[in-house]
Amino acid sequence: MSYYVYPDSLQKNGDSNYCIKAVADYDMLSVDGPDIALFKGEIIAESNKKEKLFPLTVENSKTIMKLFDFTRPKSHKGQKASIGLGDRLGLATAGHIRLIRDYDIFPVFAQQSIRELNLTGRTYEDVLASAVWAVFREGYTTGYGADGDHLKTHEEVKYALDCGYTMITLDCSEHIPHGLEAVVKFATDIYNEHIRGKDIDFELSIDETQTVTTPEDHLFVAESLQTNGVEIISLAPRFCGEFQKGIDYIGDVKQFEKEFKIHTDIAEKFGYKISVHSGSDKFSVFPTIGRLSNGKYHLKTAGTNWLEAVRVIAEKAPELYREIHTFALENLPEARKYYHITCDISNITPIENTSNEKLPLYLDENDSRQVLHITYGLILQAKNEDGTPRFHERIYQTLRKNESDYIAALDKHIGKHLPMLGVKKLH
Repeated sequence: MSYYVYPDSLQKNGDSNYCIKAVADYDMLSVDGPDIALFKGEIIAESNKKEKLFPLTVENSKTIMKLFDFTRPKSHKGQKASIGLGDRLGLATAGHIRLIRDYDIFPVFAQQSIRELNLTGRTYEDVLASAVWAVFREGYTTGYGADGDHLKTHEEVKYALDCGYTMITLDCSEHIPHGLEAVVKFATDIYNEHIRGKDIDFELSIDETQTVTTPEDHLFVAESLQTNGVEIISLAPRFCGEFQKGIDYIGDVKQFEKEFKIHTDIAEKFGYKISVHSGSDKFSVFPTIGRLSNGKYHLKTAGTNWLEAVRVIAEKAPELYREIHTFALENLPEARKYYHITCDISNITPIENTSNEKLPLYLDENDSRQVLHITYGLILQAKNEDGTPRFHERIYQTLRKNESDYIAALDKHIGKHLPMLGVKKLH
């Protein structure tokens, strides 16, 4: 059987040699030496060798993390700029690594909310394992984080921490209507029970509200947390304007600049970073974020990486894209229950009037981007009448077959974000 060895994956542990090999349509772990006994699910035993191949499972990823320190997620305390690179499919991290390794910014590769887990049918173990295998394959030894994003309960926080996540983003939206004191009490309780004394990055999210976070509200929360001995690494306010999914900032850029400066001043005073949620594609305010924060911020992206996957599908599997596009429009009302967008579907050119060559252009238009963005979960979990997946397997097969194109798409699109945010190249 033919295979390809990823050169950056070559590692050694004692008398055992490791690498990741592409075998047919899948990557597998190659182990040559006594460590073979540590892994499960042997696939192939190569003749005349001690080598065996193993699937890239959650269980085997846990063993890899025990053996190779660089594959374990870490805290990003002390890092000025950091970026969350949510990967809803578990296929984007290799592309993220190839881009991010050249820049002075700390990546959080494993970033998912409970909402995203429910919509994709994944688990925190699976999300982290996907990041681990990509880090190992690409030989990325600089360090990365894992964020349990928008968690709302003690049980959710415990679940993420038990899975090895190094960052907890606590969503306080359900407590804010009861007053800021209730928010602070909730955050303090979570911190004392789950975070205190551990090397965990604790972020507070107060952005999932209908009202803008005033400087006075921000200051009250910051002072109260300090009084209670709660140490946060970042705080996400609700900014003026709209930070909608997959499109640029909607609002008065000058007003945003004025208010962002006040929020960063408060954050600086209390020793944490400002966090910008739904941060992908906000090109009009990226220079402001980088400049006024003095390069000290956390920015979260997720759905834009899914959209770049859809772009590859539009280019390489046009008939599959047509099915997905039609399904997304038909199921948009259901998806709107989970996400706030302001798209106008009357602006979207009917797909029957669009040639295959022009299908990727849907990923450049705001209205179609938003429709495709928020319907990801419904698309991934759609079933045929016989209960088989309608799109899931074909999506993964297409992206695995065209991985180099997906990597290139991520490099181009996310690569536009970093310079505008003021992130410097390392070399």
